[in-house]
Amino acid sequence: MFVRQAKMRGRDIVVFNGPDEQFVGGRLIGAEGGIGGTYGVMPEVYIKLDELIKKGEFEKARELQNAANEVTYTMCSAQGNMYAVAKAVLKMRTGKDFGSVRAPLLPLEQGDEKIVEKAFELVEKALSL
Repeated sequence: MFVRQAKMRGRDIVVFNGPDEQFVGGRLIGAEGGIGGTYGVMPEVYIKLDELIKKGEFEKARELQNAANEVTYTMCSAQGNMYAVAKAVLKMRTGKDFGSVRAPLLPLEQGDEKIVEKAFELVEKALSL
């Protein structure tokens, strides 16, 4: 609705989709792009999603969006903050230590390592689609 209203008023506005889990839907109703907290963990996935949308390959885009959503839901299931999980997954993907989150965000807690590993594996799986 916001996308249509922005265009109907004739204003020169660029609209970005917010929820990571709705990237494809947002793009299909007119958002120019997206901005999300998990994009940095798997930028290749969101670039591919955008390319699939532009090509009209909506079934492949749906499949890949669902795979990305699994990553997001897994990251959000940790005791610590989702961004702490993101930094740990990035460390696994790049070998670079980005440290932890700053207060008031909660760092990883005991047991979150399994969630980080699962999120990493799901990212790798999504990249293979």
